[in-house]
Amino acid sequence: MRSITFETKAWAGHMAGQHVDIRLTADNGYQAQRSYSIASPAGCAPDVELTVECVSGGEVSPFLTEELRAGDTIELRGPIGGYFTWNPGSSSPLMLIAGGSGVVPLMSMLRTRNQPASKVPAKLLYSSRSAEDIIYRDELDRLAANRDGFDLVHTLTRGAPAGWKGQTRRVDRDMLAQCGFQLAEEPQILVCGPTSFVETVADQLVSLGHGESAIKTERFGPTGDKR
Repeated sequence: MRSITFETKAWAGHMAGQHVDIRLTADNGYQAQRSYSIASPAGCAPDVELTVECVSGGEVSPFLTEELRAGDTIELRGPIGGYFTWNPGSSSPLMLIAGGSGVVPLMSMLRTRNQPASKVPAKLLYSSRSAEDIIYRDELDRLAANRDGFDLVHTLTRGAPAGWKGQTRRVDRDMLAQCGFQLAEEPQILVCGPTSFVETVADQLVSLGHGESAIKTERFGPTGDKR
């Protein structure tokens, strides 16, 4: 994983949860394009941060994570997307559920919430394979330590280190019921991760009584492309 900051000259601003397209062009004219979620907080700052996972055999992510150097110029288009976004002006509690690198757009939402604009109650349920795979771990711990209405729950699916205090299984119906908001609180729920993870979690949320209209999902295909 690499977090990369791009300095833009004509950035009109973005909403938390949006993404950009990056296009690479080889010397022979061949082009490859992939979409990546924006990790930086919403706003008009000229710096745009992406967090990119290197996908084995990928055409774009290996270049971004291994070959890109400070000062390089890259073709970036965005911001894109308006469905999977969060407005800090909303008064509804914010329930975020992430699988792996699906935490990236949700991190943009949490960073936006950490600004003075909003302090609505928020929770993040974050599923990772191992403790070493947790993205933004130190920053998430700092946000949780603020005790400003943000709760953080980690779960690991492939073993846990000694002294681990989080969950140690895949996200299931019982975990969602235990860690989420009550139905009466009418939370806004955003789920992001691999396709199977997102579909399973969304189905479980509906089975718990959450309305489909309150659940927004974004998923990633096996190549790391956004879907």
